[in-house]
Amino acid sequence: MLYLVATPIGNLGDITLRALETLRQVDVVASEDTRKTGLLLKHFEISKPQLSFHEHNEAKAGQKIMNLLQEGKSVAVVSDAGTPGISDPGYSVVQRAVAESLPVTIIPGPTALIMALVLSGLPAHAFTFRGFPPRKSGKRQRFLAVDVESPHTLIFYESPYRLKPFLEDALEVYGDREAAVCNELTKLYESVHRGRLSELIAHFENEEPRGEYVVVIGGR
Repeated sequence: MLYLVATPIGNLGDITLRALETLRQVDVVASEDTRKTGLLLKHFEISKPQLSFHEHNEAKAGQKIMNLLQEGKSVAVVSDAGTPGISDPGYSVVQRAVAESLPVTIIPGPTALIMALVLSGLPAHAFTFRGFPPRKSGKRQRFLAVDVESPHTLIFYESPYRLKPFLEDALEVYGDREAAVCNELTKLYESVHRGRLSELIAHFENEEPRGEYVVVIGGR
Protein backbone atom coordinates (compact mmCIF):
# COMPACT_ATOMS: atom_id res chain seq x y z
CA MET A 1 0.00 0.00 0.00
CA LEU A 2 1.14 3.54 -0.80
CA TYR A 3 0.23 6.05 1.89
CA LEU A 4 0.42 9.82 1.40
CA VAL A 5 0.80 11.09 4.95
CA ALA A 6 0.12 14.74 5.78
CA THR A 7 2.41 16.15 8.46
CA PRO A 8 2.36 19.42 10.45
CA ILE A 9 3.19 22.67 8.65
CA GLY A 10 4.76 24.08 11.81
CA ASN A 11 3.15 23.02 15.06
CA LEU A 12 3.93 19.37 15.81
CA GLY A 13 0.73 19.17 17.85
CA ASP A 14 -1.22 19.17 14.59
CA ILE A 15 -0.14 15.66 13.59
CA THR A 16 -3.03 13.20 13.57
CA LEU A 17 -3.34 9.90 15.38
CA ARG A 18 -3.77 8.14 12.02
CA ALA A 19 -0.57 9.74 10.70
CA LEU A 20 1.40 8.46 13.69
CA GLU A 21 -0.17 5.02 13.42
CA THR A 22 0.66 4.83 9.72
CA LEU A 23 4.26 6.01 10.15
CA ARG A 24 4.75 3.37 12.82
CA GLN A 25 3.38 0.51 10.71
CA VAL A 26 4.83 1.12 7.23
CA ASP A 27 8.02 -0.53 6.03
CA VAL A 28 9.63 2.58 4.52
CA VAL A 29 9.13 6.35 4.72
CA ALA A 30 9.81 8.22 1.45
CA SER A 31 10.77 11.75 2.50
CA GLU A 32 11.15 14.97 0.57
CA ASP A 33 13.69 16.05 3.21
CA THR A 34 15.10 13.14 5.23
CA ARG A 35 16.61 15.49 7.83
CA LYS A 36 13.29 17.20 8.60
CA THR A 37 11.35 13.96 8.56
CA GLY A 38 14.03 12.34 10.72
CA LEU A 39 13.46 15.01 13.37
CA LEU A 40 9.70 14.46 13.17
CA LEU A 41 10.07 10.70 13.55
CA LYS A 42 12.52 11.10 16.41
CA HIS A 43 10.16 13.48 18.22
CA PHE A 44 7.43 10.82 18.17
CA GLU A 45 9.89 7.99 18.92
CA ILE A 46 9.41 6.30 15.55
CA SER A 47 12.30 4.42 13.97
CA LYS A 48 11.90 3.71 10.25
CA PRO A 49 14.22 3.51 7.24
CA GLN A 50 13.90 6.56 4.99
CA LEU A 51 14.15 6.88 1.23
CA SER A 52 14.98 10.33 -0.15
CA PHE A 53 12.28 11.40 -2.65
CA HIS A 54 12.35 14.94 -4.05
CA GLU A 55 12.17 16.85 -7.34
CA HIS A 56 15.85 16.25 -8.17
CA ASN A 57 15.67 12.44 -7.92
CA GLU A 58 11.98 12.02 -8.71
CA ALA A 59 12.33 9.43 -11.48
CA LYS A 60 14.94 7.23 -9.80
CA ALA A 61 13.41 7.36 -6.31
CA GLY A 62 9.92 6.94 -7.76
CA GLN A 63 11.02 3.67 -9.37
CA LYS A 64 12.42 2.48 -6.04
CA ILE A 65 9.06 3.19 -4.43
CA MET A 66 7.28 1.25 -7.21
CA ASN A 67 9.64 -1.69 -6.70
CA LEU A 68 8.94 -1.73 -2.97
CA LEU A 69 5.18 -1.64 -3.55
CA GLN A 70 5.38 -4.46 -6.09
CA GLU A 71 7.29 -6.51 -3.51
CA GLY A 72 4.34 -6.11 -1.15
CA LYS A 73 6.00 -3.48 1.05
CA SER A 74 4.13 -0.49 2.45
CA VAL A 75 5.51 3.01 1.81
CA ALA A 76 4.55 6.34 3.38
CA VAL A 77 5.28 9.44 1.30
CA VAL A 78 5.96 12.52 3.42
CA SER A 79 6.66 16.07 2.17
CA ASP A 80 8.65 18.81 3.92
CA ALA A 81 5.43 19.88 5.60
CA GLY A 82 1.72 19.56 4.93
CA THR A 83 0.01 17.31 2.42
CA PRO A 84 2.15 15.37 -0.11
CA GLY A 85 1.31 15.84 -3.77
CA ILE A 86 0.83 19.62 -3.55
CA SER A 87 3.84 21.51 -4.96
CA ASP A 88 6.08 18.47 -4.53
CA PRO A 89 6.74 15.21 -6.46
CA GLY A 90 4.15 13.22 -4.52
CA TYR A 91 1.61 13.41 -7.36
CA SER A 92 3.96 11.61 -9.79
CA VAL A 93 4.25 8.51 -7.62
CA VAL A 94 0.46 8.47 -7.22
CA GLN A 95 0.12 8.54 -11.03
CA ARG A 96 2.50 5.61 -11.35
CA ALA A 97 0.79 3.60 -8.63
CA VAL A 98 -2.64 4.18 -10.20
CA ALA A 99 -1.31 3.23 -13.65
CA GLU A 100 0.01 -0.05 -12.20
CA SER A 101 -3.20 -0.74 -10.23
CA LEU A 102 -1.39 -0.52 -6.89
CA PRO A 103 -3.44 0.55 -3.85
CA VAL A 104 -3.10 4.18 -2.76
CA THR A 105 -4.64 6.12 0.11
CA ILE A 106 -4.07 9.40 1.91
CA ILE A 107 -3.88 10.18 5.60
CA PRO A 108 -5.33 13.72 5.63
CA GLY A 109 -4.06 16.61 7.66
CA PRO A 110 -2.71 20.16 7.41
CA THR A 111 -2.19 22.06 4.18
CA ALA A 112 -1.03 25.67 4.18
CA LEU A 113 -3.11 26.84 1.23
CA ILE A 114 -6.46 26.01 2.89
CA MET A 115 -5.49 27.61 6.18
CA ALA A 116 -4.32 30.77 4.38
CA LEU A 117 -7.49 30.91 2.27
CA VAL A 118 -9.75 30.80 5.31
CA LEU A 119 -7.64 33.28 7.31
CA SER A 120 -7.46 35.74 4.39
CA GLY A 121 -11.09 36.78 4.77
CA LEU A 122 -11.48 36.57 0.99
CA PRO A 123 -14.20 34.45 -0.68
CA ALA A 124 -13.45 30.78 -0.06
CA HIS A 125 -16.31 29.09 -1.93
CA ALA A 126 -14.28 28.97 -5.16
CA PHE A 127 -10.53 29.36 -5.57
CA THR A 128 -7.58 28.55 -7.82
CA PHE A 129 -4.29 27.31 -6.39
CA ARG A 130 -1.30 28.17 -8.61
CA GLY A 131 1.61 26.96 -6.46
CA PHE A 132 5.02 28.63 -6.88
CA PRO A 133 5.25 31.26 -9.65
CA PRO A 134 8.25 31.46 -12.01
CA ARG A 135 11.32 33.20 -10.61
CA LYS A 136 11.85 35.81 -13.34
CA SER A 137 9.55 38.79 -13.65
CA GLY A 138 8.62 38.41 -17.33
CA LYS A 139 7.64 34.75 -16.99
CA ARG A 140 5.95 35.49 -13.68
CA GLN A 141 3.75 38.21 -15.18
CA ARG A 142 2.70 35.89 -18.01
CA PHE A 143 1.97 33.18 -15.42
CA LEU A 144 -0.19 35.61 -13.44
CA ALA A 145 -1.98 36.90 -16.53
CA VAL A 146 -3.57 33.48 -17.13
CA ASP A 147 -5.98 34.26 -14.28
CA VAL A 148 -6.49 37.98 -14.83
CA GLU A 149 -10.19 37.49 -15.69
CA SER A 150 -10.83 34.76 -13.12
CA PRO A 151 -13.59 35.53 -10.59
CA HIS A 152 -12.07 33.06 -8.15
CA THR A 153 -9.75 33.78 -5.25
CA LEU A 154 -6.14 33.03 -6.24
CA ILE A 155 -3.57 31.33 -4.00
CA PHE A 156 0.21 31.26 -4.47
CA TYR A 157 3.24 30.01 -2.58
CA GLU A 158 6.31 32.24 -2.52
CA SER A 159 9.77 32.36 -0.95
CA PRO A 160 10.95 35.28 1.21
CA TYR A 161 13.51 36.23 -1.46
CA ARG A 162 10.88 36.83 -4.13
CA LEU A 163 7.88 37.98 -2.08
CA LYS A 164 8.22 41.70 -2.81
CA PRO A 165 8.89 41.27 -6.57
CA PHE A 166 5.93 38.89 -6.73
CA LEU A 167 3.60 41.41 -5.06
CA GLU A 168 4.83 44.14 -7.45
CA ASP A 169 4.16 41.94 -10.48
CA ALA A 170 0.73 40.98 -9.09
CA LEU A 171 -0.12 44.68 -8.74
CA GLU A 172 1.01 45.29 -12.30
CA VAL A 173 -1.06 42.42 -13.71
CA TYR A 174 -4.18 42.44 -11.52
CA GLY A 175 -4.42 46.03 -10.36
CA ASP A 176 -4.81 47.00 -6.72
CA ARG A 177 -6.87 44.05 -5.50
CA GLU A 178 -7.58 42.94 -1.95
CA ALA A 179 -5.08 40.35 -0.79
CA ALA A 180 -3.53 38.63 2.22
CA VAL A 181 0.02 37.51 2.93
CA CYS A 182 0.30 34.62 5.40
CA ASN A 183 3.50 33.50 7.10
CA GLU A 184 4.65 31.05 9.79
CA LEU A 185 1.21 29.42 9.88
CA THR A 186 0.53 27.40 13.06
CA LYS A 187 3.82 28.60 14.57
CA LEU A 188 4.50 30.98 17.46
CA TYR A 189 4.92 34.02 15.20
CA GLU A 190 2.06 33.29 12.80
CA SER A 191 1.09 36.40 10.88
CA VAL A 192 -1.57 37.40 8.36
CA HIS A 193 -1.30 40.80 6.69
CA ARG A 194 -4.44 41.90 4.85
CA GLY A 195 -4.99 44.86 2.56
CA ARG A 196 -4.69 45.96 -1.03
CA LEU A 197 -1.63 44.85 -2.97
CA SER A 198 -0.16 48.37 -2.83
CA GLU A 199 -0.55 48.41 0.96
CA LEU A 200 1.11 45.02 1.31
CA ILE A 201 4.03 46.14 -0.86
CA ALA A 202 4.45 49.19 1.38
CA HIS A 203 4.33 46.98 4.48
CA PHE A 204 7.12 44.71 3.26
CA GLU A 205 9.31 47.69 2.40
CA ASN A 206 9.69 48.05 6.16
CA GLU A 207 9.65 44.37 7.15
CA GLU A 208 12.20 41.89 5.87
CA PRO A 209 10.40 38.74 4.68
CA ARG A 210 11.39 35.53 6.46
CA GLY A 211 10.16 31.97 6.00
CA GLU A 212 7.74 30.65 3.41
CA TYR A 213 4.67 32.66 2.39
CA VAL A 214 1.19 31.97 1.12
CA VAL A 215 -0.29 34.86 -0.85
CA VAL A 216 -4.04 35.02 -1.37
CA ILE A 217 -5.44 37.49 -3.93
CA GLY A 218 -9.08 38.35 -4.59
CA GLY A 219 -10.65 37.42 -7.90
CA ARG A 220 -11.82 39.90 -10.53
